[in-house]
Amino acid sequence: MTIFRTLLAGYALLLAALGLAPVALAADCAKERFEGSDFIVCTIDPATEDLRLFWRDESGAPYRHFSAVANAVSEAGATLSLAINAGMYDGDYAPIGLYVEGGQEMARVNTESVEGPPASVPNFYKKPNGVFFIATDGAGILETGAFIATQPDVTFATQSGPLLVQDNALHPALIPGSTDRTRRSGVGVCESGMVRLAISEGRVNFDDFARLFRDHLGCADALFLDGGRGAGLYHPALRRNDFSWHGGYGPMLGVVE
Repeated sequence: MTIFRTLLAGYALLLAALGLAPVALAADCAKERFEGSDFIVCTIDPATEDLRLFWRDESGAPYRHFSAVANAVSEAGATLSLAINAGMYDGDYAPIGLYVEGGQEMARVNTESVEGPPASVPNFYKKPNGVFFIATDGAGILETGAFIATQPDVTFATQSGPLLVQDNALHPALIPGSTDRTRRSGVGVCESGMVRLAISEGRVNFDDFARLFRDHLGCADALFLDGGRGAGLYHPALRRNDFSWHGGYGPMLGVVE
């Protein structure tokens, strides 16, 4: 499989050089450009790939760093091929919303509301927010209230906000042309149940980031994960092992091979 992916990546790079395809960085990730901004987008098929959430190690301490997760996965005889931050967290790196790992609920769903002008409301509380989850029949994103009402049987779940795209509709509070620009990361569930992880290479606003998922990547549902110093990517093939200036990350999404 590794040899096949290497050959496929090389072939895609050749096509890109000829102007026939986007710049493929690895078999599962590509550099995408949308409306003048650069992104790295990774596509995962949850039906065939092992996509998991990680938060705490066997001692109960938060991993905090992608390398710590990679080491733990390696000790179990596997490889962490890709990871991204997976939701917002508090000062001790604990998720501030729902977190389910291996079918075990480790943090409860957060239905708290914060009132005030939109600019003063923290991103997690810009309703609607939502839950990204992985179940036996695939991945999904649901608005938090809908997730509570339907109670899907999930193996992994992480709550974050705002919900960028819901049933092909953009979050109502997003402002086209907003000057609130920073690095951002998010997750979308797209055609045929494919999961797409995206992280911006530079600063973008929420509206541009949401439309990347809906208009460029074809994702009917997408969830913001974090921004600024809380957004990071791990991908050895791309020589990426980002470090959070917060001292580490909370939950992390990763693909295990």
